[in-house]
Amino acid sequence: MKRAGALALAAGALVAGAFLWWMQAGAPADGPGATATPGSAPVAATPDGARVAGAPLGAAAQAHHSAAPDQAGADPLLAPGLRDALEALLHAAGDTPDPEALKQRLESLVGQHFPAALSTRALALARRYVDYRVALGRLKAPADLTDPGGLRAAMEARQQVRRQYFDGDEYDALFAREAELDQYMLARLEIERNSALSPAQKRTAQQEAEAGLDPAHRAQRAEAVAHVDVAQQTAAFNAQGADERTRHAQRSAQYGEEAAQRLAQLDRQESDWQSRLDQYQQARDASPDPARLQQLRGQLFSPQEQLRIDAALALRAQPTAATR
Repeated sequence: MKRAGALALAAGALVAGAFLWWMQAGAPADGPGATATPGSAPVAATPDGARVAGAPLGAAAQAHHSAAPDQAGADPLLAPGLRDALEALLHAAGDTPDPEALKQRLESLVGQHFPAALSTRALALARRYVDYRVALGRLKAPADLTDPGGLRAAMEARQQVRRQYFDGDEYDALFAREAELDQYMLARLEIERNSALSPAQKRTAQQEAEAGLDPAHRAQRAEAVAHVDVAQQTAAFNAQGADERTRHAQRSAQYGEEAAQRLAQLDRQESDWQSRLDQYQQARDASPDPARLQQLRGQLFSPQEQLRIDAALALRAQPTAATR
């Protein structure tokens, strides 16, 4: 990451940690040691979908199979773990630039992730989930990632996409648990960005926002805040030009050895992603030939990554404007 961008990210790490996942796949969060999508702060998402930290992807399907409905007569398909099971199914299907080809692959795999009695409905839902993820990848990044109003508009755009592909019960099963967290993180950002509040007033406001949330989701919110802390620390490392030894020492002391090793891997993935973006951006600046650029996209990026190139390049330019 360029130094100017790193400095801006350090100043807006709350934004990076809480909302960059929106541009990627909106995958569920797992904790500071989870994997990350290239081009983002260390949040728990991969280019292919959600992954439970330290567990195989099959665990998501097993959790869905064994999850008890919240109440008698509840739809067994719309049980806890549904979203992770769908992401695991897509991951098993592998990469392809053709959504229709991906949907065809799902037919032979759906039985490995859902009970036989639910496989027909699960397959239909998974096909719409593919369309949803393609549409999500086409959404533009907010014009200013430090502007709560812009982020709220971006969240509403994401909501519209979700409502387009899923009915009310499906939406609740897939996304309702994170909706409260979204609003909390946005409120947290608004408090942080409010220059009229003193540090003490900001702490009080944050405590009030926390107190107004469902205690059952407190652990999930704590994980989200941990992502913010990790993003802020990584942004500071980047801005300072910290070496691997310094990063590892501080991370292992704060998060543990295993998490420090995973975060180091994320650093390497991020460096590789930025290097490939550099190559593509230089080629695009040198020649506007669409055919040549499309060929280069295929050479440098996976099909899932290609959905995010334009948003990632927009993010590169955005911090410069934010610091004016």
